[in-house]
Amino acid sequence: MSEQYVMDLHEVDGTHVAVVGGKGAHLGELSRIDGIRVPAGFCVTTNAYRRAVAEAPSVGERLDQLSRLDPHDREAIRTLAAEIRRTIERITVPDDVATVITGALAQLGEHAAYAVRSSATAEDLPTASFAGQQDTYLNVVGPEAILRHVSRCWASLFTERAVTYRQRNGIDHRKVHMAVVVQRMVFPQAAGILFTADPVTGNRKVASVEATFGLGEALVSGRVNADVFTVRDDEIVARAAAAKRLAVQAVPGGGTRDVAVEPERQEQPALTDAQVLRLVRLGRRIEQHAGRPQDIEWCLVDDDFHVVQSRPVTTLFPVPATDDGENHVYVSVGHGQMMTDAMKPLGLSFWQMTTPRPMAEAGGRLFVDVTPQLAAPASRASLLDLMGRSDPLLGDALRTVVEREGFIRPAPDDTSGWVPPGGGAPTAIEPDPAVVTELIERNQASVAALKRDIRTVSGSALFDFIRADIEELRRLLFAPESSQVIMAGMEATRWLNDQLGEWLGEKNPADTLTQSVPHNVTAEMGLALLDVADAIRPHPEVVAFLQHVEDDGFLDELPKLAGGPEARDAIQAFLDRYGMRCVGEIDITRPRWSERPTTLVPLILANIRNFEPGAGERRFAQGLREAQAKERDVLERLRALPDGEQKAAEAKRMIDLARTFNGYREYPKYGMVSRYLVYKQALLDEAERLVRAHVLREREDIFYLRFEELHDIVRSGEVDHRLIDERREAFRSYESLTPPRVLTSDGEAVGGAYRRDDVPGDALVGLPVSAGTVEGRARVILDMAQADLEPGDILVTAYTDPSWTPLFVAVAGLVTEVGGLMTHGAVIAREYGLPAVVGVVDATRRIRDGQRIRVHGTDGYVEILA
Repeated sequence: MSEQYVMDLHEVDGTHVAVVGGKGAHLGELSRIDGIRVPAGFCVTTNAYRRAVAEAPSVGERLDQLSRLDPHDREAIRTLAAEIRRTIERITVPDDVATVITGALAQLGEHAAYAVRSSATAEDLPTASFAGQQDTYLNVVGPEAILRHVSRCWASLFTERAVTYRQRNGIDHRKVHMAVVVQRMVFPQAAGILFTADPVTGNRKVASVEATFGLGEALVSGRVNADVFTVRDDEIVARAAAAKRLAVQAVPGGGTRDVAVEPERQEQPALTDAQVLRLVRLGRRIEQHAGRPQDIEWCLVDDDFHVVQSRPVTTLFPVPATDDGENHVYVSVGHGQMMTDAMKPLGLSFWQMTTPRPMAEAGGRLFVDVTPQLAAPASRASLLDLMGRSDPLLGDALRTVVEREGFIRPAPDDTSGWVPPGGGAPTAIEPDPAVVTELIERNQASVAALKRDIRTVSGSALFDFIRADIEELRRLLFAPESSQVIMAGMEATRWLNDQLGEWLGEKNPADTLTQSVPHNVTAEMGLALLDVADAIRPHPEVVAFLQHVEDDGFLDELPKLAGGPEARDAIQAFLDRYGMRCVGEIDITRPRWSERPTTLVPLILANIRNFEPGAGERRFAQGLREAQAKERDVLERLRALPDGEQKAAEAKRMIDLARTFNGYREYPKYGMVSRYLVYKQALLDEAERLVRAHVLREREDIFYLRFEELHDIVRSGEVDHRLIDERREAFRSYESLTPPRVLTSDGEAVGGAYRRDDVPGDALVGLPVSAGTVEGRARVILDMAQADLEPGDILVTAYTDPSWTPLFVAVAGLVTEVGGLMTHGAVIAREYGLPAVVGVVDATRRIRDGQRIRVHGTDGYVEILA
């Protein structure tokens, strides 16, 4: 029985998490590393917890209630968690459990002082630290007190913060159990925390030491400021000594107390430089053993370091794997594609198959390794110029890395190397305006052929078919004529802004000149949903029905209502043209509008409420009138200048080029996601066959497999369910991470800055992408499905991809955290004439929902108004 309820720390290793919890397993591992001192102790196992809780059947009933609560219902969670906690605290430790605990204490010294520490099975894990979620009790003396505190640790599994954390991370309360670590107390001169990677930048080569006098409790609880030492390459590169006015010390007989630090000692460092370096070396050994950066709690006793806890640092963004020992610089693909969320493995593999450039993978995101381009002078200048114009934060971050001496090994220019799109000289080929229609028709015919031909293939042949069709997709995406059209529009736009700025003092005049251009499939989509609202608005029974729709099968119910057939036909026609779109559409695994049409219902209802009939047509016509009026004004003013007729003729030509070619820029991606939906539906049909054959457990399992892995399963009929489960868990952890624009092979997330002095000091600085100034109510929206907008509102969000376009018709301005001059949100904001500022760091946190703000779309900043 004693083996079930108690395990000595020396018996424990990383395989015992289910028995001794995360903290206990880590301490057992630490005690096995040569040269690492861990205070002696034992673990009261999860078997003891289950044995005790079994004596209170009401706990199980309350856990069922808890699992049904809304994770955001703080009051209900607080009340129910407190009831469970009180019930467990009142449980008397069963006699057989108490006997083995007191026996273990007798071996260590039952009258010594101990730390009694919670150790949950979902704690200190690689994907979730749960730091501070459960309780620790210091300087507990005597068997009776220790048993009492073991019960308190069991109960701390249900503190409000622990319960809420599990609810929001999708962790089943019934599957989490509590062990308790009981360790001999050490009474340190100093204590603190060591991060073996920089907790702010993520740099794996930089360690950070925080130190204070006495026990570390004062530091952990935030009651004192700590000395901070930064160490790189076995050298202290920065230090900051804090005024440490109090320390926490153990009290004879049990408990702790705060004591004042003598004034002359308060600003003395808690550690010497030699001790700091010795501690970091110990930390590196622990990190090497654990295989990832660690957050380590330590104590200094008589110039000897004791480690009392080590957990993985779960907030660091992962680093792409390399084996060449060289430094690398990575640029985020998601920031350019307006999709910074984590992608599932099938989505990652499809995007990599679609794009010709090799990509690195980390944290469920894709990155381009730009080290070779930064190493050579010519390509470096081209890349920095392009990135700096499109996204100044990205450009500045790259410059920061380039300026670090010795980080990037210089290389000679290679004229055959990669040149970034738009990074070379202006295209000398001016496309025929008719080519836009030809490209669109060619794409439409190709998608139609795909839909027809894919119906006849299945099994292994389906994968060969998709692989071959992706070559067709790439041919269309990267066709020279397509690139020439896009570049011609971009160059004309740039020319207009540069030359009209020089000749007329105009800022970003192309923003107005390119409103309501033809062939912009994304802009047309937003207006088309206004037309859907027009078809439904006259039918009150349909409107009332839509207000309570929850099931995606609602389209089949509509024909039963008065006006329902017309409503269904209007929605279905919209889905036939745009149903392949969704939020995060570059990830093939995301649910499309045609698969989840309820996503559109709130947008349709908002359009019915906020607009009069014919709003879509009027909106396009208004933009066209404003563009034409701006063109007349510009040309008239140019003609009044020296050489005015020539300047006006050049400007007119560029305006025509910009208006003819700019709309097409949105089409290649539309064609791509059209194909993605066809591929996805075929693969899900294949997955359904695998489920019926009992190979897969559910269709969506395929989302956690790469394309080639899925092909292997179809061929072999065998699947590794453990791999799927690991990938699902990893994806869940990746969802909470924020990818950096620029990431180095050291793990450093390099943040750029706006080097501007032309904005008010308290303004939020960003990139101006659509001219004009507007004032209104900020609506901070992170989930498009939760949007509740009124005319005149300003949309504030993290990023917008094409699926957000239907919201643009209802707002007066746009602010995003991510974006560039030619990303989708910027293009559509200009198309609709919405003042917009993108790349505003932390906009969704710095601007509160409902605040009044002023967006300066011409100058690139946002003011928060009183």
